Order: sequence, then C-alpha cells, then structure tokens
Amino acid sequence: MKWHRIIVALFILIAVLTSPTIVMAEKTDMPPEVKAAVLKLETRFNLKADKPAIVVVPATQTLYLVQNRRVLAIYPVSTAARGLGNRNGSYKTPTGTHRICRKYGENVPVGTIFCGRKDTGKIAKIYIDKTDTPKDYVTTRILRLEGLEPGVNKGKGVDSYLRLIYIHGTPEEGLIGTPASHGCLRMKNADVIALFNAVPAGTLVEILANDGKDKSKFKSKSGPDSEKTGNQS
Repeated sequence: MKWHRIIVALFILIAVLTSPTIVMAEKTDMPPEVKAAVLKLETRFNLKADKPAIVVVPATQTLYLVQNRRVLAIYPVSTAARGLGNRNGSYKTPTGTHRICRKYGENVPVGTIFCGRKDTGKIAKIYIDKTDTPKDYVTTRILRLEGLEPGVNKGKGVDSYLRLIYIHGTPEEGLIGTPASHGCLRMKNADVIALFNAVPAGTLVEILANDGKDKSKFKSKSGPDSEKTGNQS
C-alpha cells in the first residue's frame, strides 16, 4: 500500500507539472501594462472588443490572452536569453505590435519536431527539470508572427517575419518562466496547444518593451529550426 500511494502521488505530480498553466479572468485583474497594451491595439490597430488579442510581458515572462478587456488566460513563457531587440541576427525577442500570420501543426502529436515549419515525424523528449538541451527544437505547434510597425519590427534590418519569430512549444519546459530562447516566445507544449486552439490567424500580439533588465547568458545551439536555418527560436 505504501508503494501504491507513492506511485499515485508521482502520477499526480507529473499531471500537475505538465498541465496547461491557465488563470481565468475571474481570479485575476488586468495589470496596468496589459491595459495600456490593449488600448494601443484598440486605438492604433483597430482591435475589436470581441476579438482575442495577446499581450506578452517579458518582465514577468508571462503571456496574457485577452478579449472584451478581460483576461481569459495567463501562460508562462520564455523570451530571449539575450533580452529584447528587433535587429536581425540579434537573437533577441522583438517588441511592439505583431499579428499571427499563420499557424502550423494542427492535430500533430505533442512533442512533434518541426524543421522549416514542416512536421519531421520525430518526437522530442520533454524535460520538466532545468535541462538545457543541446538542440534548439521547435515543437508541437507554431504561431508565426509578422511585425506591423515599420522601422520597429517590419522592414529592412528589423523584420520579425523574416527573422522567423514564432510562438512555439519547446522540449525545455523546465526553463519556461525564464529568458532562454533565441528570440522566439517559447511555451509549454500543452499551453501552446491551448493557445493555438483559442486564437485564429490574424490575432494581434503586443510584446512589451520591458524585460526586467535580465542579462542571462546566451549559448548557441543547433537544431532543425535554430540559427542554422535562420530561425531565432
């Protein structure tokens, strides 16, 4: 019986650690910086109240899904280990207003590895500890971003679309909540599936320009969707 209880406890712990991290609106208030971002999207980018939008707060490594000026869900993310920046080749997370221009990976298995946004048929091992893997895999789902602000995240030298900036799953789930990516927005695999299902292509995404002054060290990796193919994931 003792071993039975231990095994049951382990299964419960695994379920908790791997389940989507969602906080519903009834349990939280919209932070002032998220309110300001929503106002920007409404006034400058014609966000309609009944349409969903995404606000990313790098300082707290959180992603807010909002609609009707309410928070629908909150997810932990990982922005770039090198911080925030829009220049090509910077390996930093771009700031400003974007939109989801295309979605990839509907109904593929959890952990599916993508190369050039194509399903490789391979499944990555998912780490829920602090393992920093040698490969920079993009997994499970991809939401590709397109910058909407010329000279900021759109156009020569700063184009988020050409930089291949995504919201995507990662095998390094234990690093979610800390800056660890090569520029993209990483999410837990269950969370990116939930977000993928909740928002259509065309959804506006605002990435705030404050990162809490994190100076995490950056270590180059290789992988099918890493810098070898131009993607800063």
